[in-house]
Amino acid sequence: MSFADKFNLLNEFNILRIICALFLIPHIVAKFTVPQALQFYVNVGFKPPAFWMYLAGAIETVLTIGLLFDIYTQYVAIVAFIHLMVASAATYKLTKNWIWVIGGVEFCVFWAICCLVVAMHAWHTL
Repeated sequence: MSFADKFNLLNEFNILRIICALFLIPHIVAKFTVPQALQFYVNVGFKPPAFWMYLAGAIETVLTIGLLFDIYTQYVAIVAFIHLMVASAATYKLTKNWIWVIGGVEFCVFWAICCLVVAMHAWHTL
């Protein structure tokens, strides 16, 4: 597949894969620019919190690159699904909410399922 084919927005799979990647960027940026991000890791109980926050940022950076440029997509998307489900569990532990607009896990679970669909599609097209 050519580089142009990987970014063909007439292909619905490309749109889903790209948006799954691009939505990670604000999370990466926030981990390094928003002081409350570290507090989340403290409140959830990750020890040491800064290590886990930076590890999550590094993982998200790799996931973004892999998903965006369609590199090992089947593996990267599975890791993204797992990563987002862990994030969902941590958020639920803290907030006990489902509804996204009040700090719940609804969006994160939806996003994880989208990554799972990307992985399933990528495995199917091998």
